Amino acid sequence: MDKKKPKSIIAQNRRAKFDYQIEKELLAGIVLEGWEVKSLRAGKLQLSDTYVRIKSSEAWLMGALITPLVTASTHIHPDPTRSRKLLLNKKEINHLTGLIEQKGYTIVALNALWKKGKAKINIGIAKGKKQHDKRQTIKERDWQREKSRQFKYQ
Repeated sequence: MDKKKPKSIIAQNRRAKFDYQIEKELLAGIVLEGWEVKSLRAGKLQLSDTYVRIKSSEAWLMGALITPLVTASTHIHPDPTRSRKLLLNKKEINHLTGLIEQKGYTIVALNALWKKGKAKINIGIAKGKKQHDKRQTIKERDWQREKSRQFKYQ
């Protein structure tokens, strides 16, 4: 019997799977300040419009919004949208660099989760979908919904 605890998801970027075709996923640690960890525990993270940039052999999470708690200390001035360093090893960063140099590839944040008490970001190497691919995704989703309704009433 498998007694693994489920990973507790902090936030998801649902738009990423709609806008992009995800080729590969990686799990990365994230460097946070104390107030950011408290905000994550309260679920104050938004990952829409979040992407990863590689600068000088380091991966940085750009555009993530961590809303500070109102009970935050008065002697710090939190920046909710600052760039946050991702913890990846050199082999993973080199692999990512090689992939994003290809035409049309980007790295997006898919979701944030707690794993063994540490905050992690699930990132995906993605290629942008065309408009007709998005329409096909909507059709498939609607068909699955309609199919489940029909089986429910039989």
